[in-house]
Amino acid sequence: MSPIRAVLLGRDGILVEDVPGNADPDRVRPVAGVHEALALLRFHGFRTGFLTHEPGVSHGRLTEADVRRVDARVEELLGPFDVHGVCPHAPADGCHCRPPEPGLILWAAGRLCTAPTDCAVIGDTDAHMEAAHRAGAHAILVPTARTRPETTAQHTAPDLGTAVRSLVSGRPVSRTAR
Repeated sequence: MSPIRAVLLGRDGILVEDVPGNADPDRVRPVAGVHEALALLRFHGFRTGFLTHEPGVSHGRLTEADVRRVDARVEELLGPFDVHGVCPHAPADGCHCRPPEPGLILWAAGRLCTAPTDCAVIGDTDAHMEAAHRAGAHAILVPTARTRPETTAQHTAPDLGTAVRSLVSGRPVSRTAR
């Protein structure tokens, strides 16, 4: 059995298509294979959550209500999550919740009453991997268009399904070429 009890997933790019600054729930589109991956996690008893970084809130291009509506649409399309969190700060704000800082991961683990070491983070940038490392969580990079080719991630998977199957089996994915 896997030591992982909870899986925190990046919202944009990992669960749904990445639409930067999206304030329109009608533009939310699940990525290929996400329903099957989430069903597998839930079947095996993993707690699930999603995290998003919305600097448009800090810049005044989005409201917190916009983010809540998009998050509600994600749950409507993908089923209930145990937790979801948002960093509303811009990179220059210097907050503790925007990757590579671990604050949002630590907050989510706390909400799940789970130690960060019992969490896995699935994201698409080195900043997400660094935030997971700093929090003490496991991390798997699933490359998207936002992923830099020179990634330093220790564990990568070609897609969400492969990442989830590795967690369910308790065998980490190997570093793979992009």
